[in-house]
Amino acid sequence: MAVYRLKPKNDFVFGLLFGEEDSKESLISLLNAILGREGQEPVTDLRIIENKQLKKRMLTEKTGRLDIRAELAGGEQINVEMQLANGHNMVKRTLFYAAKLYTASIKAGENFGHLKRTIVINLLGFELLKSGAFHSTFRLYEASDRRLMLTDALEVHFIEFPKFERTAKDKRDPLHRWLMFLDEKLPEEELKELMEMDPIIAKTEEKLELLSSDEFVRELAEARALAVSDWVTSMEGSRAEGRAEGIEMGVAQEKIEVALRLLQKGMDVEFAAEVTGLSVDEVQRMASANSQKPDSE
Repeated sequence: MAVYRLKPKNDFVFGLLFGEEDSKESLISLLNAILGREGQEPVTDLRIIENKQLKKRMLTEKTGRLDIRAELAGGEQINVEMQLANGHNMVKRTLFYAAKLYTASIKAGENFGHLKRTIVINLLGFELLKSGAFHSTFRLYEASDRRLMLTDALEVHFIEFPKFERTAKDKRDPLHRWLMFLDEKLPEEELKELMEMDPIIAKTEEKLELLSSDEFVRELAEARALAVSDWVTSMEGSRAEGRAEGIEMGVAQEKIEVALRLLQKGMDVEFAAEVTGLSVDEVQRMASANSQKPDSE
């Protein structure tokens, strides 16, 4: 096992584990575990829709996160999101993104019959629903007769990690295995058992170990975690009528240090600004000052 293991729930890391072309097998396994697809054929193939620009921008968006988007062989579109911080607008955001994804599946002038079935999956680090179940699925049914479905064109899943943590674990259940794998506090012995039981989890852990050994990936993951933490602190501070100046200065200093490391690794000014949340002008001044330092420094 890696000496240092990146947190799989960090949305940047999660996107690398499940949202890249070489992650297709892992994403298929995770989707089959979540969707269940009773009475339907399991997911056997899909096309991952990569968006590198989104991947850079999401690092600093206060409630943004990397969307894992994929299209199944049957044409359904899938959107998987990891959301650890509670922005207190999850339901409306989910409906907005589901509707936007659904309507964008056809071009202007095309027949409505070409609209693609859309499935949105939210993995949450907080409790959202009153239900005691950790996994909730929503579809469009008639209010007085749940046997009557209007359409299966839209489907929304919520998986709430805090509720799963209180659930008795069953390693025979694929969804339980994946959610346990995503827990950074999972004991090493349990992780080894999951890897022995499930070769896809073993393959995903191998990729996580490789990412964990990459200093640059670790820095980006830490920058993303800092951005989320900064936003949460800001929200809490707003409710308490402002954050302490020392906290604000500390966060600012960390952003500066991350920006300097990115510049030293040859990253451009715009990317460093996107990662840290600093303005392009601020990073440009840092880059200029850094380039003027004597070589001896």
